Amino acid sequence: MAEPKVKSVMTPFPYSVAVEAPIGAARKLMLDNHVHHLPVTRNGELAGIISDRDIKLLLGPELGSPDPRELTVEDAYIADCYAVDIETPLVEVLAAMVEHHLGAALVTGHGRLAGIFTAMDACRTLHDQLQETWHPPPDAA
Repeated sequence: MAEPKVKSVMTPFPYSVAVEAPIGAARKLMLDNHVHHLPVTRNGELAGIISDRDIKLLLGPELGSPDPRELTVEDAYIADCYAVDIETPLVEVLAAMVEHHLGAALVTGHGRLAGIFTAMDACRTLHDQLQETWHPPPDAA
């Protein structure tokens, strides 16, 4: 059996947001689509990532609760984020996410955004593997 690659368990074609978009638009996109991370683009190219936590920290009382209409994604996103090629072994991605306490990895193919792999994708993958191992369908026996 071949070693699984991140491409086999990532979420393909993720929602993304432009760096110049209002922070409120990014927050709404996350809430409407039940996601916690968005790839950030600049002129159509991958620029980084923003999480719901990044937005909460920006809008929180520590910064005096700034008006979200005056802020953009650029005020909160992380430019130096973890990104991997679609052919990267899954175990390598998981090890990096654990070591660096990351909630997501951006996945690229040929230098372009191809997907995102989040902690929820990891949980789903583990669940499916455990389900298959410990509770196979009745007709599989």
